[in-house]
Amino acid sequence: MSCSDSGSEDLPVGAQGDLASRTLVLESKRFYLDVKENQRGRFIKIAEISADGRKNQILMTFSTAALFSQNLIQFIDFYRDLDNLDPENLRQGELKSEVMYKDDKKYHMDLKENARGRFLKVFETFTHRPHGYSRFQIFIPADGMGEFQHNLGELIDEYDNGDAEEALSAPQNKHLRIENKNFYFDIKRNQQGRYMSISEAKGNFRNSILVPESGWESFRDVLDDYVKQVKEGD
Repeated sequence: MSCSDSGSEDLPVGAQGDLASRTLVLESKRFYLDVKENQRGRFIKIAEISADGRKNQILMTFSTAALFSQNLIQFIDFYRDLDNLDPENLRQGELKSEVMYKDDKKYHMDLKENARGRFLKVFETFTHRPHGYSRFQIFIPADGMGEFQHNLGELIDEYDNGDAEEALSAPQNKHLRIENKNFYFDIKRNQQGRYMSISEAKGNFRNSILVPESGWESFRDVLDDYVKQVKEGD
């Protein structure tokens, strides 16, 4: 395994371009961790290049990358406690799984094994109009998760402008499925303060409402009142 990095520390905040890049060689794969910035903010691009030249990539905002890095530590601890791989007795399905919800995106972390070894599959799905779902994924060798998390964590610490720190201290986003609809609850912040985004997604259609923090308790009281009324009516 090896690592190299580069950066452009003199790039002014608000400009578009690359802020830093690191290269990792994990087993037969090469990974690029690139810190980038555009008009919407800073984000991390993770690219995986296989030995045969195939390329996979995934993009994460700093707030998502911080949660991913935090979850990755748990996966590393879990992996260290596993028994040695037995090619004659492979476990079906995921050894460990985690799902992260961020805005209209859904990130899966699945630790798996096959005859060649154990690996972490990370994939992102999101809905966009009018073409439906898009999916991006990368595969990290399990033995390389520690080095991967170490370098990702250093980039987050060095280039975070507050998004990652806020994401780790803020309430985690929630997902709720009711019948054939998905509901996403996201806590966000803008110049007016903190608010809750409640999104309803069904197929390719998505509607959202925004509830300022000052109205959360009143919003909850109205729902509680309706629930009580319906139960009493039944």
